[in-house]
Amino acid sequence: MKKSILALLLVSMIAAFGCQPSSGQQLKKFDPKRKMSKAPAEWKKTLTSNQYYIMVESGTEPPYQNAYFNNHEKGVYVSAATGEVLFSSDDKYDSGTGWPSFVKPVDPKKIEIVTDNSDGMVRDEVIERSTGLHLGHVFDDGPEDRGGKRYCMNSGALKFIKK
Repeated sequence: MKKSILALLLVSMIAAFGCQPSSGQQLKKFDPKRKMSKAPAEWKKTLTSNQYYIMVESGTEPPYQNAYFNNHEKGVYVSAATGEVLFSSDDKYDSGTGWPSFVKPVDPKKIEIVTDNSDGMVRDEVIERSTGLHLGHVFDDGPEDRGGKRYCMNSGALKFIKK
């Protein structure tokens, strides 16, 4: 029993801290195979360093340390790159993950789901269709009564516009 608890604790610690630098952000590099509407150098001129890290380099911000995970105001979430409306506060819910989570996009045609094989996992990555920029990931563990999806987005890829 003690060995099981110790093993579980060790695995939990490795999962929590093993892939993240002290800032909590995962280190990733730009994927040159990704099709984007502009070259990375062009995006660097218009995005903040955090937006660039998340959207171009497919980075992930730390949980519970981002602008919108605990935002309960009414409004819409737009792309930080284009201003296109992507998600609504009506579809936002508290997933307990520390990132803003939504049950669906406002318009499914504005996003694209692609396979993400990074970090030794296979996940469904959410990108903005018009730009090819990274927004977050979608999982099948959302509220069943609202479609069962959890669009787990990075606050740094979004801007909130209050109603």
